[in-house]
Amino acid sequence: MMRITLLSDSHNKHHEITNDLPGGDLLIHAGDFMNSGYNQYEAEDFFKWFDKINNYDTKVLIAGNHDRLMQDRSDEAQDILTGYKTIEYLQDEDLVIYYDGHNGDRPEDNIRIYGSPWQPYFHNWAFNLPRNGEELQAKWEAIPTNTDIIVTHGPAQTYLDAAGAPYNTPLLGCELLKERIELIKPKIHVCGHIHGGYGYYFNGHTHFFNASLLNEQYNYTNKPFTFDWNKDTNIIEFL
Repeated sequence: MMRITLLSDSHNKHHEITNDLPGGDLLIHAGDFMNSGYNQYEAEDFFKWFDKINNYDTKVLIAGNHDRLMQDRSDEAQDILTGYKTIEYLQDEDLVIYYDGHNGDRPEDNIRIYGSPWQPYFHNWAFNLPRNGEELQAKWEAIPTNTDIIVTHGPAQTYLDAAGAPYNTPLLGCELLKERIELIKPKIHVCGHIHGGYGYYFNGHTHFFNASLLNEQYNYTNKPFTFDWNKDTNIIEFL
């Protein structure tokens, strides 16, 4: 069993979350760790916090639409990140970790995680591409078919993608991402972005999580998801 914690959309309120991280094997943050996204201090304060979390073996981070620094000043952001050795930052790339102590001796025991920050155009923020366009389709086609855990900032359409009050807007997720996920059938898909979509859904082969921590009013109301996961059976047990 692997113990996993999922979170997203902390928007500078990460210090409020510390006591809700019980520790485990894998911690994933699905983006929007900043608020305005322009202030380097926001990023550095989050990186320091995330780096100091010492009760998880692996910590994975992707960017979101509020994390403008990661797109607009990407070289500078990467230089900052090099100082934080415990953070695995993924931007259209994958990470392989080893499951159940085999240390890579058996490829079938490896866990492949793929992270990507893109989403359909959303109010001219970061990592936006035209909805249903070729550029966005190319981003999703780059996800390897043997991926176990897909981490994207935005949801797939119809899966935990409806904004809550006061917006009450359905189907904000990406149609093309939905098509790719339904083709690959990963065991887990993690997202955030649409705060009102916070929740969990299982469609028979993929566990979908919208791990947005803040509600639509940007208050910390939604707790991180923590569960034990059996890769072989794809069964999860919530803590």
